[in-house]
Amino acid sequence: MLSHDKVWAAIDALAARNALSASGLAKRAGLDSTAFNKSKRQSADGRPRWPSTESLAKVMDATGASIDDLLGLFKADGEARPTSSTVPLIGFAQAGAGGYFDDAGFPAGHGWDQVPLPAGAGEGAYALTVQGDSMLPLYRDGDVLIVDPAAQVRKGDRVVAKTASGEVTAKVLARKSAKIVELQSLNPDHPDRSIPADDIVWMARIVWASQ
Repeated sequence: MLSHDKVWAAIDALAARNALSASGLAKRAGLDSTAFNKSKRQSADGRPRWPSTESLAKVMDATGASIDDLLGLFKADGEARPTSSTVPLIGFAQAGAGGYFDDAGFPAGHGWDQVPLPAGAGEGAYALTVQGDSMLPLYRDGDVLIVDPAAQVRKGDRVVAKTASGEVTAKVLARKSAKIVELQSLNPDHPDRSIPADDIVWMARIVWASQ
């Protein structure tokens, strides 16, 4: 049976899964930034205030979550499900080599170094170490990016993409169609890219960065 606490716990867990605060989740969904604040979860007379079905629909649309995803984010006692405590750490050079990833962009094999998993990264997420200056000023050499291949990718998201030639790059998704993927460079000294969709082996959203 759903309860007031469980519904709000699921919203908080969904926010964390997408590396957002409750306010950030509300803003992404096109709601007032205070819509999910703790103070808004009780009315002035102390009665529990529930999120509207419209708000939940907007949140699911903004994050790509289904109703089953939302309900699956909490236990029977209303506490958020824990995720893995660590994720595999991979260098960009390794990411570009063959045999390190499956066709869906998930790390293959075992024996990786591990780094702590921040809130907001789901099962299957992994870490990439930035190498070089091609991602300045946003990401510096040595920064760690948490990448989630299972997260839905939308226009404007920061992504890591691997091409058929083995190149692995972090850029902003400007446009994606059945024929072409347009990627905007993070570093203005590096050109934007238009890549045939068939040449993209995999593309995954960056959900967190150590900066």
